[in-house]
Amino acid sequence: MAAGKLKWIYLVFLSLVWGSSFILIKKSLVGLDAYQVGSFRIIFAAIFLIIVGFRRIMKLNARQWKWIVISGFLGSFFPVYLFSFAETEIDSAIASILNATTPLMTLIFGALFFRSVFSQNKIIGVVIGLLGTAGLILSGASVNPDQNYVYSLLVVLAASCYAFNVNILKTKMADISPLGIAAGNFASLLLPAVLILFFSGFFEQQLTSEIETSLVFVAILGIVGTGIAMIIFNKLVQISDPVFTTSVTYTIPIVALGWGILDGEIFSSWQLLSALVILVGVFIVNRSRNLIALKKKFGA
Repeated sequence: MAAGKLKWIYLVFLSLVWGSSFILIKKSLVGLDAYQVGSFRIIFAAIFLIIVGFRRIMKLNARQWKWIVISGFLGSFFPVYLFSFAETEIDSAIASILNATTPLMTLIFGALFFRSVFSQNKIIGVVIGLLGTAGLILSGASVNPDQNYVYSLLVVLAASCYAFNVNILKTKMADISPLGIAAGNFASLLLPAVLILFFSGFFEQQLTSEIETSLVFVAILGIVGTGIAMIIFNKLVQISDPVFTTSVTYTIPIVALGWGILDGEIFSSWQLLSALVILVGVFIVNRSRNLIALKKKFGA
């Protein structure tokens, strides 16, 4: 199939899968606690990626393993548990929208720790996005007083972990294949996840229909939403340009919002407006970054 058509298939797939991840976390929490959901998600993803990427793992050297482990904890381990805990208190769609702040956090950490340069447009985009984030949290707390919106900060923290990891990938791990990174990440996380699952008391619980259903949801989340999706995204990066790749940032919240509405989650006009402000900020940041990349590519 031609790359032009294939990239659209990949984009739709990733939008549906990653946009559905937040409702899957919510449903997994019905029969499991946050520690168990996070652990099983890592375990299922690790088993899948180790099988698929075993040969790539064996080629990694000691220096590469150092950054693989750091990247694994920042880009997968901490965010997985942070999202699980966040969704014990806030709606799944809200979590997905706050997750869209990742490009903003990437830019901030790049400037603070990795000597990235801020342009005027980037500064404007970051400010707009952060204002939208504050608006979304404050409006959500007023619309859903029974929910503890302090937990929304866990999603922002997870987005910050993703952002720091992106900068590490760019500066320290350019010589490692995408599959090698993914498989190595989760191979290094498998033992910690198993230990957390053990101490969560899961193996002392009686197996119920709710737990079985939750395990099905988290298995889909781990294998499809993490393992397969990471491979597809890496392929999308290879066959498309930066402008097209970053468009997944905008489609994920749309899918998640749809699932949230179907599941009875309530949104105010202020929340939707705040979400739009966040995406506008992300668009400005991405547009600025992509224009710079294209100018470098074509010598403009």
